[in-house]
Amino acid sequence: MEPMEPSGDVKLTQYSHGAGCGCKIAPAVLHDMLSGMKAGPHYPKLLVGNDTKDDAAVVDLGDGTAIVSTTDFFMPIVDDPHTFGRIAAANAISDIYAMGGTPLVAIAIFGWPIDKLDETVAGQVLEGGRSICEEAGIPLAGGHSIDCPEPIFGLAVTGRVSVDHLQKNAAAHPGDVLFLTKPLGVGMITTAQKRGKVQNDHLDAAVRSMQTLNAIGATLSAMPGVHAMTDVTGFGLMGHLLEMCQGSGTQAEVSGEEVQTFEGVPDYHSQGMVPGGARRNFASYGAHVDVPEGYLRDLLCDPQTSGGLLVSVCPDHADEVAKVLADAGCPHRPVGRMLREDESLKEGVTVAYRPS
Repeated sequence: MEPMEPSGDVKLTQYSHGAGCGCKIAPAVLHDMLSGMKAGPHYPKLLVGNDTKDDAAVVDLGDGTAIVSTTDFFMPIVDDPHTFGRIAAANAISDIYAMGGTPLVAIAIFGWPIDKLDETVAGQVLEGGRSICEEAGIPLAGGHSIDCPEPIFGLAVTGRVSVDHLQKNAAAHPGDVLFLTKPLGVGMITTAQKRGKVQNDHLDAAVRSMQTLNAIGATLSAMPGVHAMTDVTGFGLMGHLLEMCQGSGTQAEVSGEEVQTFEGVPDYHSQGMVPGGARRNFASYGAHVDVPEGYLRDLLCDPQTSGGLLVSVCPDHADEVAKVLADAGCPHRPVGRMLREDESLKEGVTVAYRPS
């Protein structure tokens, strides 16, 4: 048996083959896996299931509200155990906010290499997760743990939403304006970290963002003109936008120059700090995305961990949404728009569109 790592010297990313939401199975592979599932019977109270690749399941309670249920977990994306727990928890709770809901309770999903890492390190991960749950106003009320070759942590989260305010990724309208509530580039910055090339201030900014709850989603869901939301995680902006297009029968234009990034991201790209997940993402859905090879493609396909909300808004209400985002300290300039499936596209824009 190898000696266990002392808690003060641990670097969690050394114990995992992937990082954060970059651990996700590639979209094309996941599609093939899910194709083996039968459709099953119809459940009238199931408002959102697996058919539109949405962020969470939603079950109607019959009183004007619905239960929102989700789970998310991954391997370490940062070395510090407490910070890893916080990021994983914020990422899991995000799915509730993306549906327009309010979280109620969380339980932990925890895998730990007990022959390699001290139990005090495990406790720091769990405390990090608990602290984010406290920020969200919910208890971390239990969970399940296993002995596992690599560290894994996440949450199963239950929330509640008014049926009138429920947000789906499949409800975008042609003409809607698109907003993204966090900068892109987490995958490139954390790749630079793993290779020892990152600047501390750049990493600190990305880590702060990953620990920031997407609670703005509950506010946005109650605003008039907000038609659809989803959070941007492991499939990158283009992957999650493509799911929005597929579900709502639309096309989309993205203006790459309007997409905000973390400081340093273009430089890290020029140094080759592109995560493998970005290339896997493009290989999975590149046939449906018109974006030239190079920096912009890698940025828009970059896997995000605890990324922002992608919000589709009626243009008549876009200014109101922009003000709410600005007041909350979020990026607030539109990054694109939704179009009809048969609508002509502008020159020089990045396009995601529904496959024929």
